[in-house]
Amino acid sequence: MSNSKLSIEFPNGINFAQIRVARPTNQLAAVVRFYRDGLGLPVIGSFKNHSGYDGVMLGLPGRDYHLEFTQYASGAPCSMPSAENLLVLYVTNADQRQTFFENLASVGAEEVAPENPYWLDKSRTYADPDGWRVVICSVVGV
Repeated sequence: MSNSKLSIEFPNGINFAQIRVARPTNQLAAVVRFYRDGLGLPVIGSFKNHSGYDGVMLGLPGRDYHLEFTQYASGAPCSMPSAENLLVLYVTNADQRQTFFENLASVGAEEVAPENPYWLDKSRTYADPDGWRVVICSVVGV
């Protein structure tokens, strides 16, 4: 698989300097362990007690794309995800996929059946500590 970035042209010359997907959790340490130790995503930033919030940013390839998890000091209601809320990681190298599976098992991640049968023969699906799903897929999709 090439390391080249997919280039997408946006209308009117819009350019994004960075893309962040953020969501709250009431289990920050466990969620960070899942994504950092289970998936191997590097911590690229964090903060403590910023207006009552703690947070951690974990990088995806290129570091222009990353995940942020935040936790409010006194807790906050976090809605349950559906079985179709997915973060899909396309990993075409079998050895690298096996490393993901082993690392996820080492942090106690649970493999779950996918809701959509599309994923059955080409991937494994795991639930993070909050129930959000991560798919490790063996084929590149669009």
